[in-house]
This record gives sequence, C-alpha cells and structure tokens, in this order.
Amino acid sequence: MNSISPANRSSFDSYDDSEVKIRRAAQGDEPGVLTDIYLEQSNMVIWKRELSETLKNSVDAFIKSNPNFQASMTVTPQTVLSSLSESLGDSAQLELRENVAQLVEMFCYLFELKRAGLRLTVLNRAMCPKFHIDRIPCRLVTTYQGIATEWLPHQAVDRQKLGLGSNGKLDSESGLYKTANDIQQLNCGEVALLKGELWEGNENAGLVHRSPALPAGESRLLLTLDFSY
Repeated sequence: MNSISPANRSSFDSYDDSEVKIRRAAQGDEPGVLTDIYLEQSNMVIWKRELSETLKNSVDAFIKSNPNFQASMTVTPQTVLSSLSESLGDSAQLELRENVAQLVEMFCYLFELKRAGLRLTVLNRAMCPKFHIDRIPCRLVTTYQGIATEWLPHQAVDRQKLGLGSNGKLDSESGLYKTANDIQQLNCGEVALLKGELWEGNENAGLVHRSPALPAGESRLLLTLDFSY
C-alpha cells in the first residue's frame, strides 16, 4: 500500500468565510494529496494516478466478457479481496482486485473507518446525467475504463439552479453554469474524493458533479467507495 502522508499538497490562497465559502480542488501526483480533503477550502481532491497497461488490458477484457456487471457490497480492508474474488469470479482479475483493495485500505485509513460501501459497475449510459450534489460526507470515485466524472468548480456554480431550481431545463440551459468551458472532467484512472453536503462545515459547498454522457457502443467501469458505519 502507498502510504498517505501530508506531502505534495496543493497551495491555496488566503481563505475568508465571512461572506462566501471558498472551495477549490486540490491535485497531486502522489496519494498523499488525499489528506487535503481535511482542508476546509477543499471540496474535492484529485490523485492524478495512471493505470498500468496490464491493468488497462485486463479491465478491457473483463468488460467485454461482463458487459452488464454490477457489484455492491460492504467490505473491510481485511475482507475486500475475498469479497471481490467471489464477485468477479475470475482469477485473471487479480491486478484489478488488488488495485481496488488498495483503495479500500487507503479510504478506510484516511477516514478512520472499519468498513466501506463498495460499488463496482460497468456502465453503458450516464448513471446520474444531471449535475447534482451528494448528501453524504465524502465519496471516492475512480474510472478504470472509459470517460470519467464531470464536475464544476464551486465558484462557477449558481447553486439555486440545482435540482428543482432548474425548472426542468437541461444543465446547459438552466443557468447553473455560464459556459461549457466551466465543466471540468477527471481522467480515466485518476482517484477523486468528492466532499458532500454532510461533511461538517461544508453545507452549501458540496461538490457539483455528474456522470458523463457515453458515446454509443462505449462502456466505463466505475468504482465508488462510501462511508459505512
């Protein structure tokens, strides 16, 4: 397991919460950047991880053999490998299982959790196509194949246009953001922590994000980890 340490943290401008909450995405090339989720200014942290070619090839083969795969389970760092082995049912997916298990161990260690809610899903359409916020403390997301999660910087969002505030209009028409250039996107393989509305002190500042639209005939393999008490 790669250790998580406060190294490689991103720098931030001075922070003033007297009128408007300031939130930014922290980014880094090492897993230590994930600790920046504890900074009040961070509502997102991105570990700019790259997947090995062998893992990419293995995942591609897995998706072709299991185009409708869905797994949801509660795991601990001690049980995740056996749970994934039972679910995936393919000894050729050892690297994927170990990669996911590493993220579970890091996630639980970072947040002092005994267990995590794990979801591993092959998607051929956008699961949550409209921009939204999550009423959770924090979620880990990573895409093992395909296009990855889209998100909006906090300062680019008119939060009154979220949900019912959109009046049924498309995100591009509701005034939620000004231009398409405001939309940011993770890269395949990157690991992101998305701070939600239930993180103490982060009310009205949860990260605004959505699932990307998938081109016809393409699939993505998405992993999410959530708090489980």
